Amino acid sequence: MNFKRGGLVSWAAVLIVTITLAVITSILLLQAALSYSLSEIRDKVDVTIYFVPGASEDGITILKTELEKLPEVAEVSYVSAEQALALFRERHKDDYPTIAALDEIGSNPLGAYLNVRARQVSQYETIAKYLQSENALTPGGEQIIDKVNYYQNELVINRLNSIIAGAQRLGFLITLLLIFISAVITFNTIRLAIYISKEEIAVMRLVGASNSSIRGPFMVEGAIYGVVATLFTLILFWPVTHWLGRNMTSFWGLDLSKYYLSNFWQILIILLIFGVFLAMISSYLAVRKYLSK
Repeated sequence: MNFKRGGLVSWAAVLIVTITLAVITSILLLQAALSYSLSEIRDKVDVTIYFVPGASEDGITILKTELEKLPEVAEVSYVSAEQALALFRERHKDDYPTIAALDEIGSNPLGAYLNVRARQVSQYETIAKYLQSENALTPGGEQIIDKVNYYQNELVINRLNSIIAGAQRLGFLITLLLIFISAVITFNTIRLAIYISKEEIAVMRLVGASNSSIRGPFMVEGAIYGVVATLFTLILFWPVTHWLGRNMTSFWGLDLSKYYLSNFWQILIILLIFGVFLAMISSYLAVRKYLSK
């Protein structure tokens, strides 16, 4: 086969396809780490609704139920006045004056509150507007809301939303750019590998071979490039992700080794399809140049 006869040129083509697939794998892992980090950030952002001390449980329950009906709301958690007091004591357990003042009061000065988490960071504004409505302010005809902390955190939430949107757009553009550059390099390398067979192609044309008969072996050779490069890439990233998982989990927030192993078959299929398709289409285009002469 041409793959064997090509020698170093064929292996150079495999190396370039391997580098291309390594770029694709790196992008997949980076996108996974980015998505995980953004998801963690989203989970830490919420809107807190503080109720006046002594607010009725029925009114709070009505508001909680209404909020859960909103399509923008992912989760609503309730913290009772007693739980709020216990959490406050825990946070300030080393602050003796504060604890002493609290004990001096004798009663619970804190009210219950709801933590509301939206499906998307951009949806907190919609939730805040709902909380300004009459139905939200006086559920069951009773004024129970003391304050909503959205407006204190509005600037942070809006900036976070912009950062998330910008990071996703930038990641998408970088992905397209790297894939395009890798594809061009792969095409030129495979074209060089086929160049050494141009006399063989000319002889086959002289003896009357059809274009498909000439093109077929080179496309099969391209598929072999893709398969071999996929195997090399998977073997390469096995120790790489293991090292990253052991040393960089605290930085990424995601154990890339566990992610790689748990998504191994999906990554294999993506690389195999992309590698074989890229190498075969490159072979097709490169051979076409000599068939058109």
